[in-house]
Amino acid sequence: VQLQASGGGLVQAGGSLRLSCAASDSTFSRYFMGWFRQAPGKDREFVTAIGWGGRITQYADSVKGRFTISRSNVKNTVYLQMNSLKPEDTAVYYCAAGRGLGDVLQPRSYDSWGQGTQVTVSS
Repeated sequence: VQLQASGGGLVQAGGSLRLSCAASDSTFSRYFMGWFRQAPGKDREFVTAIGWGGRITQYADSVKGRFTISRSNVKNTVYLQMNSLKPEDTAVYYCAAGRGLGDVLQPRSYDSWGQGTQVTVSS
């Protein structure tokens, strides 16, 4: 499946952004989906993931209570609602799709990646 991320931008600390990641076809519903981010000079890090049906989610401690992942298997899209943004959330955000049984926290568990969207939070 091919993925297209969008919705990034520049926002002040405390603000909100909603990222979207559209999949190319209806096989989307067979994938668990994740969001990762990568800041300059740092490794790509796990942000959040959601299961096939949308009921099971997992979050990095750094974003719990501020970010919410959701999906629409009708629209073939996964969303990341980001509230109470902090300067340390500044990064390129990537969506990813996986079909196996690997650890959702690990990038190697994902089969397809979107192109990334820049999120910049000013202080």
